[in-house]
Amino acid sequence: MTASHVSPNAVNHNSLRGQFTAVIFALAFLPNLSLTLIVGGGAWNLNLTLWTVGVGVISALIGYVLASAMLEPLTRLRGEVESDDVAERSPPGDPSEVQALRAAFTGLLHRLSTEQARRGAFMATLVHDLKTPLIAVGHLVRLMMDNALSGAERLEVGEQMLSENARLLALVQQMADAHRFEREEVQLHRQPSELRPLLETLAARLTARAAERGVQLQVSGEATADVDAAVLERAVGNLADNALRYAESQVCLSVRQLGGGAELSIIDDGPGLSEDLDTLAQPFNAQPTTIAGEQYTAGTAGLGLFIAKRIAQAHGGELRYERRPSPTTGAPRASSQGLTVLTLLLPEVL
Repeated sequence: MTASHVSPNAVNHNSLRGQFTAVIFALAFLPNLSLTLIVGGGAWNLNLTLWTVGVGVISALIGYVLASAMLEPLTRLRGEVESDDVAERSPPGDPSEVQALRAAFTGLLHRLSTEQARRGAFMATLVHDLKTPLIAVGHLVRLMMDNALSGAERLEVGEQMLSENARLLALVQQMADAHRFEREEVQLHRQPSELRPLLETLAARLTARAAERGVQLQVSGEATADVDAAVLERAVGNLADNALRYAESQVCLSVRQLGGGAELSIIDDGPGLSEDLDTLAQPFNAQPTTIAGEQYTAGTAGLGLFIAKRIAQAHGGELRYERRPSPTTGAPRASSQGLTVLTLLLPEVL
């Protein structure tokens, strides 16, 4: 059984138009009916009856016209919503309630549009960024199946497969973290922690990659803070990974004490961010970005920044970005482009 279509102009007792019409009709007709009965003395009179019927009809028509005029802004807004073309500003003269409703619809449609764009970006990341290492692993598997390879060559191919697998797992973990951190709070288990060993452990893990790129990796400073070391290492690791990707020659992982808090800085001599931090630090950005002449697909450039930002906020701190024209103590030497500095500020926990 299908539902019948009701015209927006039809009078229905369940609609606001029908209810407004009934109220206006009653306010206009009932006083006239009472007056007619009083004047007639209770006796039936054809002229009075015709007058009463005429007043009732006119009252109903007036009620319908007034109700239509009152509901015209809502009817117009309904049409805009159905056509998916809601104007952000109400026409002059719309009641404040309709203006508030329009603003609510506009906000809802904007959020839906953002979610749709992020879903598309998420799929673009899956299709493009996951496909690349999978294709590489497929080629390496074919090489492994080639009996012409020597033992040393098989070992080299195996190491390349492990490298591609690690890259694939890292990307999947980033996507999972970004999806989770976007929808729920970061869970922390704080305890007083030395931050220098955290940076040294991370640097040791990145040494081989830094050597492949010809980038010198340094660690400097000392500090203690009340943090979740495992979660914080994930944030610093994402920032260091980005720094190694873009650095020309050097990356410095620096930490210093700020009262009861700490400041962790990742400094590199690369070209810097292509846009402001808030624009790039999005979990799944629908627009690709170009950094150092290389285009990164939707989601890839912002995943690490978003995760680091959310972890900093969970600790009560923030993530900051700046370009320095000259080096500070313990930082890499300045390049022709200056220095890129991403800083995790960890406030004192009272």
